[in-house]
Amino acid sequence: MASPGGGRTAIAEQAVAKVAAIAARSVPGVHALGTGGARTLGAVRDAVAGSDSSATAGVHVEVGETEAAVDVTLVADYGQPLTGIADAVRTAVYAAVEDLVGLNVVEVNVSIADVHLPESLENRGTKRPAGSPSAE
Repeated sequence: MASPGGGRTAIAEQAVAKVAAIAARSVPGVHALGTGGARTLGAVRDAVAGSDSSATAGVHVEVGETEAAVDVTLVADYGQPLTGIADAVRTAVYAAVEDLVGLNVVEVNVSIADVHLPESLENRGTKRPAGSPSAE
């Protein structure tokens, strides 16, 4: 991007990804970003390397001089309309990247990788009938 008075501004993909991730996480119905496996791998990598890749887990960006494309992978909360969550994430990411970073967003692709079930629903399928042998 050209600056008044000369010079150039370069915005790193990591910076754009963080802005997009924060915007996506702010949407009601977004349980987490990334897939379960990616979040686990990121936590291990962060612990070993001392980095903070979890801040951008589930977000991939391609940044040009004036434009950005964003891919968001997320886990949604059960009971929320999935297409509504995707639309709200798309809107939030467009606004945040354009307003805070100053890049024109050409696309925001949203993938819902999983649905997080509340504990009450998760336990329904795992309860054993009375008198059945335990798994322990």
